[in-house]
Amino acid sequence: MCGIVGLFLKDKALEPQLGALLSDMLITMTDRGPDSAGIAIYGGAANGDAKITVQSANPEQDFAGLQDKIEDASGGTAKVEIKSTHAVITLATDKLDAVRAALSTIAPTLRVMGAGESVEIYKEVGLPKDVVNRFGVRAMGGTHGIGHTRMATESAVTTLGAHPFSTGADQCLVHNGSLSNHNNLRRELKKRGLRFETENDSEVAAAYLTAEMDTGKDLGQALEGALDDLDGFFTFVVGTKSGFGVVRDPIACKPAVMAETDQYVAFGSEYRALVNLPGIETARVWEPEPATVYFWDHEKAAA
Repeated sequence: MCGIVGLFLKDKALEPQLGALLSDMLITMTDRGPDSAGIAIYGGAANGDAKITVQSANPEQDFAGLQDKIEDASGGTAKVEIKSTHAVITLATDKLDAVRAALSTIAPTLRVMGAGESVEIYKEVGLPKDVVNRFGVRAMGGTHGIGHTRMATESAVTTLGAHPFSTGADQCLVHNGSLSNHNNLRRELKKRGLRFETENDSEVAAAYLTAEMDTGKDLGQALEGALDDLDGFFTFVVGTKSGFGVVRDPIACKPAVMAETDQYVAFGSEYRALVNLPGIETARVWEPEPATVYFWDHEKAAA
């Protein structure tokens, strides 16, 4: 079943509240998915640096001395902020690719949740309220974010199987539904150099969008292509460094509702996820149309 929420802020005055607003939305969707939960928060690192979010099954062991190892591998400075089973590594942007590649050697048991100039991703097994409290999500600010609470139907309840899935810099996806051609598509994407950590069909959808955007498409164009290339039933909510997109398959059998005001665009699997947002009583509220891409981008809005 699963529950999805998303919030794209237009009003900078709301940015300090992003984590709190998104957390409350996600907790409201708990009964749609009690197995695991995850949340992606978009907010740039200080001084234009980049970030890598990593997860460990043995944080005391894996995070011990991690900062020194990263600095030795990169030849630069780094900061490691530990948050329960996750850690956020902040480093110079030009060191990002090298450090991410080096992690497989210097800390092979760590799992990369997401990386880029903006995104932080936190996900674990458990109820949404426990997950957001574990990582202090309520206190986080940012420009936009997405969240997911999962009812596992096609794979085990594990951290790796939790959403969001991130397969490209600052890009992640949450999904409600099931794809029918993901195995063939996975094989094709592997030929294009994409790597996969799980057997979850949602990771294939994320990788598809990454591959399409690597050709120069923006998120909206990549989602348009998904309508032709992905079979099954799906509702996707996707984030990029500056963008936020939503698309439903042509049947649109999974529930979804959106709301827009001068301050934000919001998405929920059900309307009750949106009821506590500021100004919701005057928002334009609608059900996303089947096979229709909805796409917002901070950079394009500012252009």
